[in-house]
Amino acid sequence: MAKRWYVIHTYSGYENKVRTNLLHRIESMGMQGKIFDVAIPTEMVTDIKEGGRRITTEKKVFPGYILVQMELDDESWYVVRNTPGVTGFVGSQGKPVPLSRDEYRSIMKRTEAGPRAKTTIEFAEGMNVKVTHGPFAEFDGTIAEVNLDKSTLKVMVTIFGREAPVELSFDQVAKV
Repeated sequence: MAKRWYVIHTYSGYENKVRTNLLHRIESMGMQGKIFDVAIPTEMVTDIKEGGRRITTEKKVFPGYILVQMELDDESWYVVRNTPGVTGFVGSQGKPVPLSRDEYRSIMKRTEAGPRAKTTIEFAEGMNVKVTHGPFAEFDGTIAEVNLDKSTLKVMVTIFGREAPVELSFDQVAKV
């Protein structure tokens, strides 16, 4: 039998607890020769909060799922399947299907990449904002465009009775 990676479905939010429970079961039941590793793929994500504060946090790549490297047989299946918090293996027609090497590498590459450019922001087109920094400080405006790549906003600001587009960085505005 070959060591393969399998995807296990868990209760969402209990991935770490399931991993701990499974590691204890592997040890207590002497399954180290059949179940080799338990991984929770995570990645670093930078969120831009109000006022431009950047907060980098570790987030699960697949909430509700963990990866287990094992030789699949009835005994190892039983140990994993009956671990508290495990709801089942991912596969078709009730049979666990292992990840291909390419799938596994693709998942693990995301975890090793360092902080991702993936950014969530609290700004959206049509949202009213107040400019907090720069030459237009204290002006109110409406977001006309969000550019995630450049971390900028096009804000329509009323100047001298006319609306004018102003390009601002995320940290130059605050939600009204």
